[in-house]
Amino acid sequence: GDETVEYQESSTNRAGSDYMRREHSLVKPFAGMDGLWDFTGHTVVTGELVRLTSDRQSQNGHVWNSVPVYMRHWEVRLTFQVHGHGDELFGDGFAFWYTKSRMETGPVFGSRNHFSGLGVFFDTYNNAYDQHDHEHPYISAMVSNGTFAYNHDEDGTHGALSGCAGVAFRDPEYISHASITYYMDTLSLFTRHGDEPDWVKCFEISGVQLPTGYYLGFSAATGDLTDNHDILAVKTFELYGQNTEGAPKDEEDRSKISPFAARTEKPSDAPNTGSPKSSGSNVLFYLFAFIIIVCVIALLGFLYHQQTERKKNKTFF
Repeated sequence: GDETVEYQESSTNRAGSDYMRREHSLVKPFAGMDGLWDFTGHTVVTGELVRLTSDRQSQNGHVWNSVPVYMRHWEVRLTFQVHGHGDELFGDGFAFWYTKSRMETGPVFGSRNHFSGLGVFFDTYNNAYDQHDHEHPYISAMVSNGTFAYNHDEDGTHGALSGCAGVAFRDPEYISHASITYYMDTLSLFTRHGDEPDWVKCFEISGVQLPTGYYLGFSAATGDLTDNHDILAVKTFELYGQNTEGAPKDEEDRSKISPFAARTEKPSDAPNTGSPKSSGSNVLFYLFAFIIIVCVIALLGFLYHQQTERKKNKTFF
């Protein structure tokens, strides 16, 4: 469920040291990316940024790490910026992935549905006003073993582990930061905006089991509404700490397990497996349905009028 944002002095709450892993990091200059990252779709790579989508309609873009992650405990520190010409309407957002497959285009922020692994969604457009009561932008997390679908038209509400609103990461002037940490089977996310010194807690979820050997990636999509979705830095750290009683041992083999997390909400019984209605298309759908209804009523009225006229003519003769 939603959690009230909470200010913290640091992005993680753990003992031990951390080490940046260059093979899983993406920093300036981006051109070439040393063969460690691949991009596809509408992604534009310059020396200063990786732009997943430009401020244009119907785009999707990806950037994926080509090296599997064999670390048990890790933290990904992301620097990014979402911005565009829209003042009131914009979309759709971008996603962070830790998944079994990579580089597959689909309806979930430009990437495939029925994924196996973790997705963290930075959603800027509200597709489902009647499905939830939170505002956008909204950040949420979902763990799937490949059998659950992310329902874009419901903003993923029924499959989300947790999430938070009130994070103003869409900003034309300031960059934003996110810390996504997986440590001792606990998934947490903290954010920091602009020059703010403190990290803000978005969520912390225990009992999350993720396999090793999956891939890090990012994807984004635009629909009728648009935005620039820019990745400015990705720094991945391997985390070390002392095991506590009952905590999983570092030497435990996690390469064969299936992704698992106890959901706070039951996944939708009939998840949408088709293409999503992206930003603005809900309005078009209802308008189209209204036009069809009006046409049907007009046709029925015309047929009824013809039948009435025939009866009058028969009576007259």
